[in-house]
Amino acid sequence: MADSPSFRRHSLAASVDLVRWLPSAASPSERLLAAAIYDPSSGPTASSIHLLPLSDPTSPLASLPLPSRATALRCSPATLAAATSSGSLHLLPPSLDSDAAVAVPGGAGFHVGPVRGLDFGGEEWVTAGEDGRVHAVGGGGDGRLVARRVWDGKGMSGYEAARWASPAEFATGGAGCGVQWWDRRKGDAVVAQCNGIWGRGIVTGMVHSIDINPSRKHICVVGGSSGTIFAWDLRWPQQPIPLSGVGLNGTTELVFESEVWEVLFDTYTQSFDIISSASSKILPVMMCSEDGILAVVEQDERPLELLAEACAINSFDIDPQNPSDVVCALEWESIGVLTRGRDTMVEE
Repeated sequence: MADSPSFRRHSLAASVDLVRWLPSAASPSERLLAAAIYDPSSGPTASSIHLLPLSDPTSPLASLPLPSRATALRCSPATLAAATSSGSLHLLPPSLDSDAAVAVPGGAGFHVGPVRGLDFGGEEWVTAGEDGRVHAVGGGGDGRLVARRVWDGKGMSGYEAARWASPAEFATGGAGCGVQWWDRRKGDAVVAQCNGIWGRGIVTGMVHSIDINPSRKHICVVGGSSGTIFAWDLRWPQQPIPLSGVGLNGTTELVFESEVWEVLFDTYTQSFDIISSASSKILPVMMCSEDGILAVVEQDERPLELLAEACAINSFDIDPQNPSDVVCALEWESIGVLTRGRDTMVEE
């Protein structure tokens, strides 16, 4: 008999902007979460990163203040990275030990304004900001961080997302630039670009999130404005594949209408489904939205709705060790933990 999914909501006393699973190596005995918290009543420590045990996310184990509100949060195997609305980048140990934290301050030499795109590529971090700048950030050999500017759009476009595909390639997306594919072997140049496909006849839209499947690095999935989710295959760069609409009698029915804040390839669904799927089919994708939807979408299939909340779901993360578990940041000062049973699979 299939197990039923369970959902637990944990109320906090502050807004939860972002949430991520920490690598299991950070605490082999207990699963831990990292959450970006914003509490304007706390004065100078209004913005902070909290270390939360899965067993009781309302009781933080540690916290570390940030100079401004967190706009991006990512984990590498040994580091937690946070970017902020004032343009700074902070690399933290999973324990949140402030003595071991290093940072690149915001400003003219780095980013001016929010850094929305952040990812680790094995050797360096990539940052992409609303100021139109893209940086590669790595260690300088003396304990300092060194930021090298890859691109400066000089305000003509702004970036909202970034994701590495390999140590030499990454993708970015935002406003006014669609999705761009960069290749460091070719002089840090954009080698391909996709304007995307947007709902309700809109010619251009805003990219909020990008994910790249490590087993199919030529394919990325994009979430953005107007309920848009599409896949982009570099083998056919001018033919994006819609995932947020279902074809009915030769027409396309939009199934999402609000901002799609985050998209991730769903490793749980594909673990059961990948054997029977055609190799050319886009793998299942999980998304969250401004109107409170957490769902799994597949090419040419109706979405499988996992949650329908009364508030926005700001972000979510799939546990890489136990992909049946999903944690999400709810706008109404809560963290939600969803555990899926096999009956939550998307059916063929």
